[in-house]
Amino acid sequence: MIKTRDWRRTKAMWISVLEKRTGEGLNAWNRRIRKQTFDDARQLRVWLSGQNVSGYAQQLLVMEHSGYPEFILATAEELIEKQYANCPQLRAIYDAIIDAAAACGEVAVQARKTYVSLIAPRRTFARVQRTTKTRVDLGLRLAGQHPGGRLQPSNIHETMRLQISLATPDEVDSEVQKWLRRAYVDNS
Repeated sequence: MIKTRDWRRTKAMWISVLEKRTGEGLNAWNRRIRKQTFDDARQLRVWLSGQNVSGYAQQLLVMEHSGYPEFILATAEELIEKQYANCPQLRAIYDAIIDAAAACGEVAVQARKTYVSLIAPRRTFARVQRTTKTRVDLGLRLAGQHPGGRLQPSNIHETMRLQISLATPDEVDSEVQKWLRRAYVDNS
C-alpha cells in the first residue's frame, strides 16, 4: 500500500515544533511579527533568534512573513509531474519503481522538489531521483552492503550509499525488486 505525502505534513510538523518550543501557536506568532517592521528576511531571522525561535520554527515564520516557495505549496503529484516534465519517458521508470515498492509492504512516498523518498514504517529506505534526461537513480539504504554489479556508489544522500541507475522501465526487474525489498526490510 502506498501513501503519497507532500509538504503539508512537514508544515504541520514545523507548526508543532513552534508550539512546543515557544508555547505559542502560528497565529499568535504571526500577530507578533505583524507588529514589527523588518526590511528583509535576515532582520526577521535576527529578531526571531532574539525571541529564542530557531530551526524549523524560524523557517516556518520567515515563510509565513515572506511567502512560501512554490514547491512547498504544490501537491505531491504536482511535484512529481514537475520532476519529469521535460523528460516524460522517465516517468515510466519512476512509476515502475513505485509499483515495485508497493509490493514490499506499507510504503509512504514523500515528494520533494527534486526527488522522492520511499519510507518504510521506521525510516526512509530509498530515494528516486531523475538525475539526467536519460536516467533515474534509485538510491538504497543498505547497511553493510558494498558496491558490486548494478549496485554502484551513490551521492544521492549520505544514508543512501548505493544506487542503481535506470534508463528504461524494463530495468526495474527482479534484481532491482530484490534490492528494493531488502532495503525495505532492513529499514522497517
